[in-house]
Parts: sequence; C-alpha cells; structure tokens
Amino acid sequence: MSENDTLLDRIVFHPVLCEGWKIYMEGAAYHLANFFLLLGFMGGSGLIGSIYIFGFLTVGFFCVALWGWLDACGLDIFTWNMLLVLICLLQLAHLFYQLRKHTFSEEFDLLYKQVCQPLQVPPQVYREIVKGCEEQVLPLAKDQTYAVEGKTAIDRLSFLLSGRVKVSQDGQFLHYVYPYQFLDSPEWESLPPSEEGTFQVTLTAETDCSFITWQRKKLYLLLAKERYIARLFSVLLGYDISEKVYALNEKLFAKFGLRFDIRLPSLYHVLGPASSDTEMEEEAGVCEEPPMPLSQPATFVPPAPVAPHPVSLLAHPRKPRPDSDLSGEDSTSLVLEDFAELSGSFLDYLSEGEYMK
Repeated sequence: MSENDTLLDRIVFHPVLCEGWKIYMEGAAYHLANFFLLLGFMGGSGLIGSIYIFGFLTVGFFCVALWGWLDACGLDIFTWNMLLVLICLLQLAHLFYQLRKHTFSEEFDLLYKQVCQPLQVPPQVYREIVKGCEEQVLPLAKDQTYAVEGKTAIDRLSFLLSGRVKVSQDGQFLHYVYPYQFLDSPEWESLPPSEEGTFQVTLTAETDCSFITWQRKKLYLLLAKERYIARLFSVLLGYDISEKVYALNEKLFAKFGLRFDIRLPSLYHVLGPASSDTEMEEEAGVCEEPPMPLSQPATFVPPAPVAPHPVSLLAHPRKPRPDSDLSGEDSTSLVLEDFAELSGSFLDYLSEGEYMK
C-alpha cells in the first residue's frame, strides 16, 4: 500500500485487515445505544411519528456519547454525539410547539376524528377551516328555530355537532338532520354566490343542539383562496345532500309493501305539499259520477245477477302508516297511498319493471 492511495483505495482495493480482535465486548452503554437507534429509525410519518423518531434518537446518541466518554475514551466520539443530542432536542422542542399549536377543544377534536381524519385531512388545513368559524360552538335550544321558511336569509353554512333537527315544509315533515351533517347544504348549493335568497324549509331543534357556522362571504373567500379546502367542502356537501335525498326516499312507501325510488318521473308530485283529507273528499265528491243501476243483466252474466253496490274511492278504510324507526316522527310522513287516487300514478302498475317498459 503506497502513501498516495486514497481512502477509497484503502477500503476497496487495498483493505487493511485487523490483525487482532478484542477479546472483550463493549460495555452496556454501546449496545443500549444501538438498541435505541434501531427503535428510532422504525418510527412512522406525521407529527407524532416525528416525535417518536427524534425521541429515541436523542436517547440513542446520548448512550453513544456516554460510551465514548467512559469506555472508548474518545473525545471526538463524545463531542459529535453530544452535538447530535442537542440537535435532536431542538427538533423535539419545535415538534412539541407544533403539536400544541394544532391542539383543539374537545368538540373540534372530536369533529376532526369523525369527519376529517378518515379523509386524511392534514391538521394544518383543518386549522384553517376551524379559523373560518372563529372556533365558536353555538347552542340551539330545544324547540328553537334555526331557519323559518320564506323568512330567514341564506347567509351562512352550518354544521350540526350534537342533537337532532327536524326539517319541514308547509308543516309537513321531510327528514331529520343528525350530528355531523350540514344544516343547510341544499340551500348553499342551490344559491349562487352573487345572489341572495331565503330558506324554503323550516328547521326546528327537537333536542338541545350545538353547531358551528361559517359566514357565507368569508367562506367563499376561503374556498377561492384554498383549492384543497374547496374540493374538501365539495365532497362533504355532495355526500350530505345525497344523504338528505335518500332520507326523503325512505319516506315513500306503497300500501302493498314496495318501496320506490323518488327519481321515477311519475312520483315527482309526491314531494309537494300534501293536501288535507277534507280537500280530497270535496274533490272526489265533485268528480265522482253517480253509479248507474243495472236494469237488465248483460248477456254474459248468469240469469240471477246482483246489482253492484257503488263503491267510492274514499270508502276504503285507510291503512295505518308504517311505523318509522325514528322516534318523534309525526304523522305527515310521505306515504304513497295518499296519492293512490291521482291519475297516472305509479300505483297503476304492478311493479317497477312494468312502469319502465
């Protein structure tokens, strides 16, 4: 081996073999240091994962420095590892500051775990969303009205955290709003940013509720600024509206036990305000013609005919409406038997397949 050989030549081409190995093993500090370094490099990602990594690295580098000071007696080993310990401590201090900065109250922490964490929303993004509602949880007492049909302006978007809210139109029950659902997602999507409007439904709290709300203009500015948040709200609002549509679909029953899809063309009128029984009886009395008595039997009828009794459409006893699995539901649920008298109804067909032919 010449003196002009580089370090690479000494390691690869002209390696120097150890002539004698130590007959004793290193101390416990050296082996403990390698154990903690192994645990540190097995850490995960994210804020908590980084705290895990640098925590074990700090302990591991400190054990190496301790071994260099006591056993190896190397000043360079001790100096380098103490410097690495100091760097890891500074990084841990920064991570704990970030963790405390992203700490939320109990309601917002639970909201993040229930809604945003399954979608892998970063805590930094969630912090911007929470800032939009000023980190305030608003109460809504029992029987208190959140919005009145035709009166309350659409100037905000709210998200229910606890309780239950009943949605009705013209006194007719439509559906419920449950925790972790938007209170006014249909109104938000149906109204362009440059226009103003009022609620077409009434929202009343059936229990003590709590919710958060974003002012309409501030939220539009946030969505225009943050593209990721805009996509997130688009997904959440679309899912929420579909849940409300299918909640209405659950209210449609036929008296022979079948459940139909509200998207069928002949059932569009079912979602309108139901008329009262008295109005239906008056309309039936005007349109119903008196029965014509049979004076002579028809040729295809046996010799002893029996005159048929006139039967009115409203003479049939109304079957009880199916029990709902939602407690507190009123009697204005949408049932198709209320619309059996309407011409062109889906009830004229025996099955959905025949209707679609």
